[in-house]
Amino acid sequence: MALTFCLLMGLAWVVQQRTGNSGWVDAIWSYSCGLVGAAGALWPLDGSMPVRQVLVAGLVLLWSVRLGTHIARRSAAGIDDPRYANYAREWGADAPRRMFFFLQSQALVSLPLPFAVFLAAHAPASELRLQDYIGVVIILIAVAGEDLADRQLRRFKHDPSSKGLVCDVGLWRWSRHPNYFFEWLGWLAYPIIALSPDYPWGWASLAAPAIMYWILVHVTGIPPLEEQMLRSRGDRFRAYQARTSAFFPWPPRQV
Repeated sequence: MALTFCLLMGLAWVVQQRTGNSGWVDAIWSYSCGLVGAAGALWPLDGSMPVRQVLVAGLVLLWSVRLGTHIARRSAAGIDDPRYANYAREWGADAPRRMFFFLQSQALVSLPLPFAVFLAAHAPASELRLQDYIGVVIILIAVAGEDLADRQLRRFKHDPSSKGLVCDVGLWRWSRHPNYFFEWLGWLAYPIIALSPDYPWGWASLAAPAIMYWILVHVTGIPPLEEQMLRSRGDRFRAYQARTSAFFPWPPRQV
């Protein structure tokens, strides 16, 4: 799983270097994570896959195709990812080499995600349990919520009257990053499916939502994006920060 993920992120580096568009990195990452996770869920391919393996593989592919296609469409329209673009500017002439190793480290840090999918798919119970259905509901809510947040932001950006403003409509009124929140929420489903008293390995699946929260809130998600928004929107974004929860949806504060 680690080797495949690293090879696929090597492909992301090639695409990024040849196109000059860093947006393709996250599209390929999304497809890669889903592919590696689904392959792990269905392993071994011996024709006798329990229903849970097929179900979990389908769930991670649903998430992967939705997110990857959303980012790919944006990248095909020529929209670069400001986070990676800023890294490239900071690294200067050494950017190609540093970007390669950055993407390889990203693959390794992300490995707990498909591993959690593998663990959930191979939970020992022979029949589907209540917690399996709860996991399905959580992923469906997460995928639908992230899609809604993305569509609301896209409509806001395409509205000429919104130029220079900060998106503060729909889900974005309750969270500065509702798409990130629902992305994290989806990874909670796999521990719910995997945890079982007679399955010690199931506890390792908790690393998936933990690592995703860390990445989104503290590393490559909120911090660089909000730095970019402060540069481009200034006091308007500071006012938005003051009244709106950063991650978890919550009614806006009165300021």
